[in-house]
Amino acid sequence: MSFCKRGILILLAIVLTISMVGCKPKDEPKLDERTGDISETLQIEEIEKQSQESGSITITDHLGRKIILDKSAEKIVSGYYITTSMMIALGLEDNVVGIEAKAKSRNIYALAAPEFLELPNVGTAKEFDLEGCIALEPDLVILPVKLKEAVESLEGLGINVIAVNPEDMDLLKETLIMIGKATGTEDRAKKLISYYDEKISEIGKITEDKEQKKVYLGGNSDFLSTAPKKMYQNYMIETAGGINVASDIEDTYWAAISYEQLLAYNPDVIIIAPSADYTKDDIINNNKLSAISAMKNRRVYVMPDSFEAWDAPIPSSILGTMWLTSILHEEDYSNDTFKQDVADFYKEFYDIEINKEDIIK
Repeated sequence: MSFCKRGILILLAIVLTISMVGCKPKDEPKLDERTGDISETLQIEEIEKQSQESGSITITDHLGRKIILDKSAEKIVSGYYITTSMMIALGLEDNVVGIEAKAKSRNIYALAAPEFLELPNVGTAKEFDLEGCIALEPDLVILPVKLKEAVESLEGLGINVIAVNPEDMDLLKETLIMIGKATGTEDRAKKLISYYDEKISEIGKITEDKEQKKVYLGGNSDFLSTAPKKMYQNYMIETAGGINVASDIEDTYWAAISYEQLLAYNPDVIIIAPSADYTKDDIINNNKLSAISAMKNRRVYVMPDSFEAWDAPIPSSILGTMWLTSILHEEDYSNDTFKQDVADFYKEFYDIEINKEDIIK
């Protein structure tokens, strides 16, 4: 082949290669699932890329917001008792500069973090103190999603804020990971989650192939209010091997029912929520309930609340599920074993020694 022909072939190969590269299809930009806005998705991807390159911390909260921290948060305001308890479980007591109101009503604070009782409070979910929170100059504020307006106000002032909604076990785990990531305690959060998984697996083995008892959970303000399908308490009952008789109700908060409805449910077991405004005797002595199986068999119980209300999605709520398991399957998971598990949990994650006899009074 002549030099001229070889030159032509080489030139053609180069041109073909360039044309193939130029014709390579580009990846189509993805639509944002929430807004359908392509540009917003690209902006978020660019933010995440810059975050990874700079070594900063990126978190997506339960409102779908992106929060970027330059470093682990050191001054934290927790406006929600659930996340304040998480502060203790994650070993962040010294980093908290403000908490929700009514701290003195939380026994666990006095036991595991007495310094919390002296901290400024930022109000409640109904009356949040925005100015008081800002005055504390926090690196990070943690609020429930229902305080969305306060979240937006803080965000507008350039204050980092995470909105959380730990209303089932998966969301509780996500909340722990978010806070762990934001505060440099992700390993401790994962250790807590591993404990949940281990205990839930053990409970699954206990309840496997067992008869499921019908459970009614009376609310803390009124016995004729109960936890429907979408509340955390429903998850607890089902995990413990029971059937929540009120799972036919679609509400997301305590639902009011009638005596007639409760009689129709005819639960095998009645559970009274922690810190209820009524007593076990009030229920046992109520003649309107005498026809219910739980009353006939004297299976009415009050969930313990010596340390915390275990029916709320707090870090120790796993103990509420374990307690329910001991009630529904006492032949396989004894009260003594449960008490030891409680003592071990609080020693491991809250660094306190408890008197096992104080668990169930």
